[in-house]
Amino acid sequence: MSCLHKRPRRTKSQEQVFQEQVKKVAQENGKRLGLEGDADLQFMLVGGELIKIRSNSWKKNRFYKLQEDCKTMWHESHKAFRSNQTFSIDDIDSVRKGRQSEGLHKYTDASVEDQCFSIIFKGRKKNLDLMAANKDEAKQWVSGLEKVISNMRNLSRQQKSEHWIFSCMRKADKNEDNKMTLKELKHFLRQINIEVDDSYAEELFNKCDKSRSGSLEGSEIKHFYDLLTYREEIDVIYEKYAQTAGRISVRDLLNFLLNEQREQVGMADALKLIEKYELDETAKQKQHMTKDGFLMYLNHEEGSILNPAHKSVCQDMTQPLNHYYISSSHNTYLMEDQLKGPSSTEAYIRALMKSCRCVELDCWDGANGEPVIYHGYTLTSKVLFRDVIKAIKEYAFRTSEYPVILSLENHCSVEQQKLMAHHMISILGDALLTRPLGDTMPSSLPSPEELKGRFLIKGKRLNKLDAAFNNNNVIENDSVSEEDEAADSKENGQKAKAKKSKIKLAQELSDLVIYCKSVHYNGFEHAKDNQAFYEMSSFKESKAANLAETSATAYIHHNMDKLSRIYPAGSRTDSSNYNPVPMWNAGCQIVALNFQTPSKEMDLNQGRFLPNGMCGYILKPEFQRHLASQFDPITLSKGPWLKRKIFHVMVISAQQLPKLNKDKQKSIVDPLVRVELYGVPADTTSKQTHSIDNNGFNPMWNENFQFDIHVPELVMVRFVVEDYDSTSQNDLIGQYCLPLTSVQNGYRHVPLLTKRGDVICSAGLFLHLMLLDAQ
Repeated sequence: MSCLHKRPRRTKSQEQVFQEQVKKVAQENGKRLGLEGDADLQFMLVGGELIKIRSNSWKKNRFYKLQEDCKTMWHESHKAFRSNQTFSIDDIDSVRKGRQSEGLHKYTDASVEDQCFSIIFKGRKKNLDLMAANKDEAKQWVSGLEKVISNMRNLSRQQKSEHWIFSCMRKADKNEDNKMTLKELKHFLRQINIEVDDSYAEELFNKCDKSRSGSLEGSEIKHFYDLLTYREEIDVIYEKYAQTAGRISVRDLLNFLLNEQREQVGMADALKLIEKYELDETAKQKQHMTKDGFLMYLNHEEGSILNPAHKSVCQDMTQPLNHYYISSSHNTYLMEDQLKGPSSTEAYIRALMKSCRCVELDCWDGANGEPVIYHGYTLTSKVLFRDVIKAIKEYAFRTSEYPVILSLENHCSVEQQKLMAHHMISILGDALLTRPLGDTMPSSLPSPEELKGRFLIKGKRLNKLDAAFNNNNVIENDSVSEEDEAADSKENGQKAKAKKSKIKLAQELSDLVIYCKSVHYNGFEHAKDNQAFYEMSSFKESKAANLAETSATAYIHHNMDKLSRIYPAGSRTDSSNYNPVPMWNAGCQIVALNFQTPSKEMDLNQGRFLPNGMCGYILKPEFQRHLASQFDPITLSKGPWLKRKIFHVMVISAQQLPKLNKDKQKSIVDPLVRVELYGVPADTTSKQTHSIDNNGFNPMWNENFQFDIHVPELVMVRFVVEDYDSTSQNDLIGQYCLPLTSVQNGYRHVPLLTKRGDVICSAGLFLHLMLLDAQ
């Protein structure tokens, strides 16, 4: 069935034939996705009209449908130069039911709530705001899209690879005759990132063209696919352990798991893997694993570099908040830079959906008595404070149930501060913490477990926390010193005439600050003698970096029972980021980064919070939590944290690396791999392979690296794949970052992410890793 580029009227008999074709397509693709016979999938394959909404005046009817590959959405466009538009299901981040986007909230009426939905794309592509003819159709679109997205994401790495290759084959089949000529084969090879000379392409073609028909079809295409996807490195490993009539028996597999993968498993565990991944029933009955089954195992989570046990919450969540690194965002309201970029509730949603647990709200007086959020003294747009609180309430606990801290930078008048307090109390309800837990005054911070589903307010407070218990809320002085970050921004010359040291604070807002009272930092000794457990300081990045380098032990001890927040310098007008690693090394918990800016620093942040179920909280190493330690990340004086290790990495191969310049047909990547380690200064290093010319499909390196590790609990490992260029800076192809403590030993596949942190579906690295005790 060809794509539906126009909607000609069909007779009844034509309509019946069309529906039969659609039903057949739905069955074939639905079976592959586990959606066989699904009514929502069938509905989307037929397609229908939706109203695309951009403004009050721009509301256009457009026809949308899911294409036959179940991976691409097609929609008509009335622009002559873009008559047929498509986007990939892989490009969709999420689908939101109702008027949840800013556009739909602004340009539609509440009466059509049930007819609206938004498609949210990865990266910077704008949301697609749509309205169906009725609520039932809207429900089918949302349900169908969510099913396809979920099932696409749950395909194994091998299934994604196959899907990608066959999708490229379809694109290369220009005349759609399900055959492949030599010319089409050459085009296909370039599309999948392989540059071969004409004689080799012809040799490959002739080897598969058994019928000598001048084109490949059916079993010949399958033979070509098998030749193309043959992996020599898997053969070598398999044959080494296939000691039972050329097959891997359950005992052979156990030997592999014990000797290569260094897993503490038994015969029953090996048998479970055969039961789970072996597709050949005869082999399964003999308790054998074929090469296909072995590859299937390596391509699933058991063969992944990330320890599967770390994919869910696995750490002790009952310790005080100050014992955890907390995923934290700076200027959370910004979508781009902090001079003229847009402010949006969408930015909060995106951060929260990445399990960010501390978001920042820069609050200013707005029109009509309503406080707004934006970057003061700049041209950034403004968003209503109450709309931000509504968005936070809606999305805070979608991906993590652990507490969210709202970090207030308050520039508002007393009257608008009172309204801020009113909005937070009325919108957040019982989830907002308005008094300390328990019936008596605590002496330490509560745990993430105790604060599940709760919101904490960080900001200034007029009196001590004890007042919440003794009913002594009388305030004699309603002025407090300005937030450190607000003062710093003025010092950076942002149109303020003078630094204002005091601001008036409404008691209603003050009373909402319980466990995160902001106080100025006056030295570690002063903090030790005067700072209560619920009082915390914020540090500009340069100040924090200096303390981490010159007073590391004192800083670590300070962070053992106090919270510290670090924020980027105001001079970072492009919303760039600083290196968070030295701050984590010093035990700082709230290391706030600009989530909207793709960078190596954000890769490290994503990697740091990848384990423990991506819940936004990571338990700090024991030597950063207990006063018996004298740990100094700079001098590395002897102590229990010095568990020296040797980290062996063999970079074996990569699979299906994406083309970077899709506009140039003959542009093929020249990949290299760099292994980067970040931790204490003695552990921060990198090593890289040579580059391979013109092969992004199946490059092989087989290069070995060795790293000496001093403090393994603080080490982050980042694998970077780049396109080598001798005349300019290398381009990033993909990267993956995780803590060394979450790395599995042995032969492992490594997924690759884009610069924005999204998974590249078909691509990956294949490595051999070993973390051993140093002698």
